[in-house]
Amino acid sequence: MQEILTSQAAEGMILAHDVMTPEGRVLCGKGTELSANLIDRLERMDITHIAVKGHPVTVPGEKTLKEEIEDLDERFAKVEEILPLMYLKRKLLEKIIAARKG
Repeated sequence: MQEILTSQAAEGMILAHDVMTPEGRVLCGKGTELSANLIDRLERMDITHIAVKGHPVTVPGEKTLKEEIEDLDERFAKVEEILPLMYLKRKLLEKIIAARKG
């Protein structure tokens, strides 16, 4: 899942979360495929951000999944014998990967 600006949305992207009004009403449900008309309507309603499945937009300066995993390995390199910290590392790795899958 990736949160993007509505202006970055493209036809065919799938919503990862419901799009809500400030009052809490659902505008579009999770799983909705974006069309040009829907994107235009969201922009006209001043919806600035949406969450989409996957990781379809490349953000300048953003790390790749491989780079994030390498950073995690480096951070935990000195504590590989400490089991609770290895458990934490595994959980962080799972979260990083899940966030990319959406």
